[in-house]
Amino acid sequence: MLDQTPPANSNKVEVLLRMLEPDGRLIAPGAFLPAAERYNLMPAIDRWVIRHALARAGSETGRRFSHVAINLSGSSIGDPELYNFIVGEIAASGANPGALCFEITESAAIANFKQCASCIESLRKMGCKFALDDFGTGMASFSYLKNLGLDYLKIDGNYIREMQYNLYHYSMTEAITRVGHAMGLKTMAAFVESEESLQKLKDLGVDYAQGYKIAPPQPLDSLG
Repeated sequence: MLDQTPPANSNKVEVLLRMLEPDGRLIAPGAFLPAAERYNLMPAIDRWVIRHALARAGSETGRRFSHVAINLSGSSIGDPELYNFIVGEIAASGANPGALCFEITESAAIANFKQCASCIESLRKMGCKFALDDFGTGMASFSYLKNLGLDYLKIDGNYIREMQYNLYHYSMTEAITRVGHAMGLKTMAAFVESEESLQKLKDLGVDYAQGYKIAPPQPLDSLG
């Protein structure tokens, strides 16, 4: 089952993943993705998500979204065939490459740096965009940024959750925002759950916010 997280009256969404139990209960990704990673199932899961997300993005209703974010695992970003698969799915679905933004984690980018940089470069030539997710969890991050060819930095949500009463987390959010802007990147904040956090992010000049304060996840079919 695919979910997307759209801000109210916005045309920007992120595709999220949930497992559906036979009785209809939804299983959060933290409960099943670690097992998928352990048994090397993430490449297959990622390809399923890419295929279904692009099919929706290429549909008549899906084309109203100007930004469709899709997460890629470390296993997939290290796969040399990933680029050809994505290109094939874009062609088959008719999705607009300019509306697609692939999100990769900082740790995955560093672990598969050469392959990751090559994939990013090729897909960006088609018009796709890339975001570095969970940014700030590694201390060697900044030295890699200028060589990856990114469009967005998504600040690690743990900083955002506590920034209103934790000076260290506030300072890290501020530093990431300044460095990102200095490099010409847009910044995103995840896990925005309160008006206080949202206001602080506005004050810091963070470009985009995502979280329950903005809008809760919604089933894909509810978006029309």
